Formats: sequence, C-alpha cells, structure tokens
Amino acid sequence: MTTIHPQANKKASIFRGVNRVRISDFVIAFIILLLSLTCILPFIHVAAKSLSSNTAVLSKSVYLWPKDLTLDAYKAIFADGQLTYSLGYTIVVTVLFTAIGMVVTTFAAYPLAISGLKGKPVFAFILMFTMYFSAGLIPEYLLMKDLGLLNTMWVLVLPLSFSPYNMLIMRSFLRATIPDSLYEAANLDGATYMQILTKIVLPLSKSIIATLSLFYAVGRWNAYADAQYYITTKRLQPLQYLLSNMVLNSGADAISLSEAAAQTSTPEVLQAAAIMFATLPIIMVYPFVQKYFVKGVMVGAVKG
Repeated sequence: MTTIHPQANKKASIFRGVNRVRISDFVIAFIILLLSLTCILPFIHVAAKSLSSNTAVLSKSVYLWPKDLTLDAYKAIFADGQLTYSLGYTIVVTVLFTAIGMVVTTFAAYPLAISGLKGKPVFAFILMFTMYFSAGLIPEYLLMKDLGLLNTMWVLVLPLSFSPYNMLIMRSFLRATIPDSLYEAANLDGATYMQILTKIVLPLSKSIIATLSLFYAVGRWNAYADAQYYITTKRLQPLQYLLSNMVLNSGADAISLSEAAAQTSTPEVLQAAAIMFATLPIIMVYPFVQKYFVKGVMVGAVKG
C-alpha cells in the first residue's frame, strides 16, 4: 500500500485553497483597500502638515510625510489655552452623555427583550417612532428655552441621550444572547427584574455595552451643530465647535487662537494641528473596546 506523506497532504490542501480563490475575491479586496485608503490617507496628510514647518506647508510640498519636523503648532495650541480648556470640558460632556445614554438605553431595551411585558408592541412603536419623525429645529429650540437648558452644559447631554437605533441594537442582542429559560430560572429562584438585570443581563452583555458606549461617545465627541443653536457662552462651547470655527476661518474663537499663535505658525498649520488635537483622544479609546466592538456589532445587528 502506498502511503502519502503528511507534508504532501498539507501542500495539496494549500493548492486546493488557492484554486478556490476567484477573481471576485481580488475585486472585493481591491475595493476594500481603496475604501480604507480614503479614510487613512487624509488623516496621515493632516498629521504630516501639523508636524511640518510653515514654509513647507505653504509651498504645498507636504503630502504623507512631514518636512522640517517641528512641534510649534502644538506648542501654540497649548500656549493659547482655549482649546485645552475646551478639550477637558468636552471630555466631561462626553462621559456624562455616554453614561446617561447607556443607562436610558439599557432600561428601555431590557423590558422589550423579555417576555411577559404587557403592551410591548405599543411601547416599542412609541420609542421607534422618534427615530423616523422629528418636530424640527424651531420647536426643539423653543422646548430647550422653556426647559431652561439654553447656555447650559445639559443642553448638550440630555436631548440626545436616548437613541432608538442603539436601543434596537441592544434589544436584538439581548434577544439573541440570553434565552427566555434563563429569565424563567431566575424568576423561580425568587430574583426580581432588577436583580436579573444587574446579576445576569449586564454581565453577559459586555460586548454590546462597549459597542454602544463607543457609538454614544463618538457621536457626542464629533457633534457641534447643537452647540451652534443652543450655546453662546464661550466657556460652554465644545471642542468640535471651536474646531469648526477655526477650519471655516470665521468667528471670534478662530481669530483669537490665530492671533495668539501668529508668531510661530500659519493658520493652515494651526488648523491641521487642531484637527489632530481633537481627533486623537477619541481614537485612543478604540483599542480598549475593539475586542468587544466587533462581537457586539455582529451579534446585535445581524441577529434578532
């Protein structure tokens, strides 16, 4: 009897795998590569400009690598103090917004994910209705004014702290991950609904909690339109609002920052440094939640 060496079997399986690769796979990989480059290359270009000298940037010779490496733009930002204060303020707003948003989302999704809740379709419809229809900007402004939230930090935290979309994802995750038999067993042991939530549901939902927390944090960190509508006090303006004024080269905030740094950096270099200054903090959060992020998105969005 002829015996086949294990190494030969391994090589044969590799060749069979190569033969199964189709042209469409290369096309898909090429498209994904292009889409990835459209996200990465602009970020690298801005980072290179922020670390380059004024002469190199003004001559349009900086692309993906800094020329005449310098940190003058970042020194000017920290010396001005306006963006650094706004950074700390925005971090506080983002943390509060994310914490409140997750509490509200959890308490909305948990009852809709378990069986036995009377009127569950009605409650689900009321919550999901707000995702498709809005009163409009003027009624919202009048509401914020009547509630006394104008020119306060809470106007950036409370109005958008509940997201029907995030609630739908979390409800789908709970339905797909935690079986009804587990709820029934806990009820038979005498556990209350709050005990089930804190001792069973939340420990088994770390992935979706991390995913939705990232959604809330990124959404609040990048938002600035509500600050334009509801806030006129400078010390209550978030970082992205100041950055928007600076990039558009309009508003008193952009002028004061540019004047403070006029001796060391040009506006174009300062804008690039400010963009990096506002982007890096939220990017640094992602590696800590990456392992939960992928699992939470796949289970919460596909199943249910």
